[in-house]
Amino acid sequence: MAYQGKKLINDPNAVVTEFIEGLVETYPGLQYLDGFPQIKVVLRADVSPSQFDKVAVISGGGAGHEPAHAGFVGPGMLTAAVSGDVFTSPPVDSILAAIRAVTGPKGCLLIVKNYTGDRLNFGLAAEEAKSEGYKVEMVIVGDDCALPPPRGIAGRRGLAGTILVHKVAGAAADAGLSLIEVAGEAKRAAELVGTMGIALSVCTLPGQVTSDRLDAEKMEIGLGIHGEPGLAVVDLKPVDVVVAHILKQILSPEMGYVPVTRGSNVVLMVNGLGATPMMELMIATRKAVPELLLEHGVAVDRVYTGSFMTSLDMAGFSITLMKSDPSILERLDAPTKAPYWPVAVEGNRPPAKIPVPVPPSYSSRTDEVLSQPQELTKLGCTLEAAIEAAAKELIALRDDLNEWDGKAGDGDCGTTMYRGASAVLEDMKKRYPMNDAAETVNEIGATIRRVMGGTSGILYDILCKAAYANLKGRLEPTAQEWATALEASLAAVSKYGGARAGFRTMLDALIPACTVLKERLDAGDDAVTAFVLSSEAAMNGAESTKNMQAQAGRSSYIAPENLVSVPDPGAMAAAAWYRAAALAVASKLKS
Repeated sequence: MAYQGKKLINDPNAVVTEFIEGLVETYPGLQYLDGFPQIKVVLRADVSPSQFDKVAVISGGGAGHEPAHAGFVGPGMLTAAVSGDVFTSPPVDSILAAIRAVTGPKGCLLIVKNYTGDRLNFGLAAEEAKSEGYKVEMVIVGDDCALPPPRGIAGRRGLAGTILVHKVAGAAADAGLSLIEVAGEAKRAAELVGTMGIALSVCTLPGQVTSDRLDAEKMEIGLGIHGEPGLAVVDLKPVDVVVAHILKQILSPEMGYVPVTRGSNVVLMVNGLGATPMMELMIATRKAVPELLLEHGVAVDRVYTGSFMTSLDMAGFSITLMKSDPSILERLDAPTKAPYWPVAVEGNRPPAKIPVPVPPSYSSRTDEVLSQPQELTKLGCTLEAAIEAAAKELIALRDDLNEWDGKAGDGDCGTTMYRGASAVLEDMKKRYPMNDAAETVNEIGATIRRVMGGTSGILYDILCKAAYANLKGRLEPTAQEWATALEASLAAVSKYGGARAGFRTMLDALIPACTVLKERLDAGDDAVTAFVLSSEAAMNGAESTKNMQAQAGRSSYIAPENLVSVPDPGAMAAAAWYRAAALAVASKLKS
């Protein structure tokens, strides 16, 4: 029977904010950005971006995993941690605030757990930060060893092994390495780590009812860290049996989760999930060390036992193994003052909070232009026609997109696109500097981010942000420069969203369009002809999704036979606005 979980809290909606306030009162080496409740960022009190001469290391994710991630902020580990609400990815603006608050000339590394929301939000923040002039790299950690290699692009979930990657990257940054070198060490560490967990209870979100899916004689194996069901529910076993099973799974040569074989050395982390007594964690550790040596021929170099990445009040634990060598051990042994590694508390107390940094005013020239009536140039008139045609085409296509999405997804693709297109039509009258192509593209992304929401909104904003970064400073881009910007945009969407050609997404319309556009320009066609021909390729690509098996998005959960003859609505939407824009440009330039 489900019941209301007991919590020592005030307002369920304020738990993350109040946790951070208590954290910085406890540890004088930490501060938070004064932007509650929207911006929840903890950072090192001793870092000023203008004077910081090392790579900043930033991580984060949804709250509920304490002490991760804020508890690992400190010299030798994270420079800042960004938190969302409980089990919710942090918003882009919070991530950007963290980047601006701690990133100096050497740049920053974002360490992200492999969840779609985290990847997209951190990815978009990375692109925007790059457009502001920051050097940014991103490493994704997927250390889950519970499930067989998945189909599609979801990949392995990020679990407690992420903390070891934090430590390696933080120590490398503290040693003065370059951004590329720090990112390289973090990526290598992520490739050497694997984690699997079990739970005796289900966690309770603040203000919500506790699930009753586990009774007193059951346990769940292979779960994540957000309360989601695991691989299986089985009878409760003695901890020695559980530990042996987990180690065998992580080290399974058939699955190839970690590159550990007989004769290897490892680092062991036994991590409590929130409500597991230290006694029980130590009992698990006591079994794991000899089991590794005697049954698997693996020696343990370091042991970390405690609660590092939890799932609120879940009873259970996870085991993490990382293949070790002298370079890994050097990073793990390097000094740190991150409070939950753990370290002693010392030093004078600085102010507990500092203001949220404002972004550089890249739009000051745009604001000046928009404050005065302006006569549109030929470029401005052409852009206006293209944007208006593309938006109106999406508005007209709303019902068809919803119908296709009702068969392949959740039925709201048309409504979402309609909302974005309507806002673009409204904003272009007063916000878009049409005579400046790059700034106009950037403003379109800002409009979309504000009103569309969801995965599609972020993906289109990433598309615009990457294009802006390539077009910035070019008031009248050439056709080749537009093609290069489109190519960079598609690469960014693929990088952060994970999809590629053939995955049944909007990329199946835009990648063929980009390919044809570049080919026709290289062959000597004029820009208008190349644009129109590429729009035909976009539509053909979108139509071809009828015969594709979905490997991304909600369609990937639909039986393939139910998708036959149904085009991907995202691809059709992309092809529709692209074709409308191309035809409008052709008409405008011929008139």
